[in-house]
Amino acid sequence: MQLPNQKEFTLPFHGRDLKFTVSDLAGQANAAVLGQYGDTLVLVTTVMGKEDRDTEFFPLTVDYEERFYAAGKVLGSRFIRREGRPSTDAVLSGRLIDRSIRPLFDSRLRRDVQVVITILSYDEENDPDFLALATASLALSISDIPWQGPIAGVRLMLDPLEKSRPEAAEAVPAAGRSLTGLDEDITVNPLVSKVKEVLQKQGTCDAFFSGTAKGSINMIELEGREITETDAEKLFASAQEETKKLIEFQKDIISKIGKEKASISLADHDPAIVAEVRAFTHDVLQKIVFIQDGAERDEKIAELKATLVEHLTQKELPTEPVSSILKEIINEIVHAQALENEKRPDGRGITAIRPLHAQVGLFKRLHGSSLFMRGATQSLAVTTLAAPGQEQLVETMESTMKRRFMLHYNFPPFSTGETGRMGSPGRREIGHGALAEKALRAVIPSKDAFPYTIRVVSEILSSNGSSSMASVCAATLSLMDAGVPILKPVAGIAMGLMTHQGYDPASNRSEFKVLTDLQGFEDHYGDMDFKVAGTRDGITAIQMDLKIEGITMDIFKTGLSDAQKARLEILDLIQKTIPESRTQLSPYAPIIKILQIKPDQIGMVIGQGGKVINGIIEQYGLETIDIDDDGSVFIAGTDAAKVDEAMKFIQILTKEYEVGEVVTGPIIKVFEFGAIVDLGGGKDGMIHVSEIQNGFVKSAEEHLRVGQTVTAKIIRVEESGKIGLSIKALGK
Repeated sequence: MQLPNQKEFTLPFHGRDLKFTVSDLAGQANAAVLGQYGDTLVLVTTVMGKEDRDTEFFPLTVDYEERFYAAGKVLGSRFIRREGRPSTDAVLSGRLIDRSIRPLFDSRLRRDVQVVITILSYDEENDPDFLALATASLALSISDIPWQGPIAGVRLMLDPLEKSRPEAAEAVPAAGRSLTGLDEDITVNPLVSKVKEVLQKQGTCDAFFSGTAKGSINMIELEGREITETDAEKLFASAQEETKKLIEFQKDIISKIGKEKASISLADHDPAIVAEVRAFTHDVLQKIVFIQDGAERDEKIAELKATLVEHLTQKELPTEPVSSILKEIINEIVHAQALENEKRPDGRGITAIRPLHAQVGLFKRLHGSSLFMRGATQSLAVTTLAAPGQEQLVETMESTMKRRFMLHYNFPPFSTGETGRMGSPGRREIGHGALAEKALRAVIPSKDAFPYTIRVVSEILSSNGSSSMASVCAATLSLMDAGVPILKPVAGIAMGLMTHQGYDPASNRSEFKVLTDLQGFEDHYGDMDFKVAGTRDGITAIQMDLKIEGITMDIFKTGLSDAQKARLEILDLIQKTIPESRTQLSPYAPIIKILQIKPDQIGMVIGQGGKVINGIIEQYGLETIDIDDDGSVFIAGTDAAKVDEAMKFIQILTKEYEVGEVVTGPIIKVFEFGAIVDLGGGKDGMIHVSEIQNGFVKSAEEHLRVGQTVTAKIIRVEESGKIGLSIKALGK
């Protein structure tokens, strides 16, 4: 493809070329870049609004647009064969990029900035997220939009078994292995198929780290199967090393084609007004901020704000900036007290957890339920079990799959004492639910061990920090209450951070305080939200977001260490509440029995147009019968006796009879030349008149009658399925 005014830049990166193309394509955007890695191709455009918005926050939007044509698919409903609302994967990818680039914008910017990532081609092996972030970073960097990049991210796979394989050293470039020499068991930008294979094993993980030009890390997304804290630190170090190469590549491009950044006025306040507000409120706020009751604290701040507005009005000074100036002062106080005195708004020590409460079995008719409380954060989790056929079918640009375990997260406005929109989940709810699901996925039993479809819903009844980690704890309790034999209990905790104003991760200053069990007030005014979930034996999920530019290894290590201690404390409570999963399922949960048939017998069980399988479901009052391609049959119903009868019927239906086998059944038809015996499952056999007894028999009707139960030996099985029986052969 040759484009007008095309400029290409290429970097060999772990066995594949990373290529950026800048041209006249999408020329009305502030910048547009085509990125390619393997045969995966993305177009990223960046646009900044022409005027400032009247808002107290920086209005950044990141849209991640999947296109079905990128993977050569035609998807959607039968009536609407086109893309609709973003898939969960698209929402999560958009959030990943947003969380990576946002900290490098000046928060005082009030112009709309929109980054649109359009996936033009997907080769099913090279992760679009890696390419999308790198391309978005370059597009922002060469544009005139004020931004403090570039940044870069890498996908890392940890496979401890990999370094013991003799062929590993020879496969370095093709496999995308780390060339840093740090760790042979870490693969950089692994193929998608490889990740799916490896992530089934203990001690492995799939992670994405974003890093800055100063060597710090500013975003983490990790799913693991009980990796150690040391493993996580190795990944952090590897990400630091790998992102440097990508950032240097971008810097070279920026030096050649980058535009001068636009000079835009920021939302600064008149120093005279700031001084007046500070003089009026600072001493009072020193006391209000540390009122331990959150509701009372908020009320006192509101009262102070009202008094301040009245004071400024009397002095004929503008009152519009009051809210943002107050936030700046509170922010300074919270940081200073944490750093200098290890003092927190609710009076806790920096490693202390708020009071915990847990209980299970809340509602009789629910399959599993629990309530987990940490301070004022409350999660009500409900587990529902269903037949395998109730799995969610997921069709996206990247994959078509069935989802057997689901965790959904609801965050109603009343959980923060507010009114607001109810309805379908927003990006935040999707993201929090995905994180909690990721944390638990490693301990969900296999389909062979527990054939149920599992859905957990976390209802956040009250929120004051880290409701996603409360959801992990509540979901663990609910799953155990439902009798799901999870491999181990999982707990999660959120860690916060306070650093000095103007903190520079590249400097030698190491003054910081990591806070255990982040509450809402500290999350709002703090510098980091670092969530870690896992079992007693290792980490299953990490998610980190920052408001500062990035963090160093020292901060990461401290956060992991303190999070581990908190996690173990919460796990003690969980196992005290319910030591192990219940051995009996709820009487309101479906009963599922499994049997195995040959794959070529599936059609026999289903029947033409589903006639046989639907007949079995109706006859025995079942919920459903599901059959996998390998011949696994899952029979689900609420009546155990009926489920057993249906199972026996299918066993008979699929039974393959052999010559010499003895069978018993009622006679259903009698002719002069013989009789038909019902063998069950829709099969029958023929006793010829000559096989009734020794000697001459003139007519079968003289010896046999309809309804009579007889025992006979199979003497013939034809390819057509016809079975020949003999009574007289029993004596031989």
